[in-house]
Amino acid sequence: MSWESSAHYYRLANELVAERLGGLHSVRCLLLSVDFAEIEALQAGGRWDEAGALLVRAAKQIETAGADLLVLCTNTMHKVADQIEAAIEIPLLHLADTTATAVTAAGLQVVGLLGTAFTMEQDFYRDRLSGHRLTVLVPEREDRALVHSVIYDELCRGIVSETSRAAYRRVIDRLVAAGAQGVVLGCTEIELLISQEDSPVPVFPTTRLHVEAAVDKALATP
Repeated sequence: MSWESSAHYYRLANELVAERLGGLHSVRCLLLSVDFAEIEALQAGGRWDEAGALLVRAAKQIETAGADLLVLCTNTMHKVADQIEAAIEIPLLHLADTTATAVTAAGLQVVGLLGTAFTMEQDFYRDRLSGHRLTVLVPEREDRALVHSVIYDELCRGIVSETSRAAYRRVIDRLVAAGAQGVVLGCTEIELLISQEDSPVPVFPTTRLHVEAAVDKALATP
């Protein structure tokens, strides 16, 4: 939901369409960007119904404007995905499903999950992954607090720190030691900091996977 990750989504979508279609092709899309400060305040206050209502209004605007497919560009706010889906007629491409599909295709069964504290500690995302017969591991409490603080205090503000990258690498190493066969980068901003070279096991960049699936569906639509 931060503009940092929204820009990442937009860039990836355009790059993928250009790769698939060639020439001067770019993505045909409608982008509705919210004020992330409002969303963060609702998250911090546990006011998820209000956050869901805000995103329902945004989704309806996108639908009315003519979109054929809705992509919610955030892992954490998939907590209210059901609320959004119930309010619109167009399909919502669920980020956790596209991620689970990639993990399963790689032949893995146990993944570590990095994301906001909401994503790591609540069940809405972990259960969706588990529904695809995956075992989901999350970091210990202190590591979860570190991962969360880097997202909100740094990455959402455009700060990419080598110190934080090294700290994330240590968190990943501990997840691998606990049995993780792969690591889900379950927050759109984490891909601004972490890539495959930072992990001894496969990483699953949820933003890229989400955009790839969206572009596949969009280009397949008559």
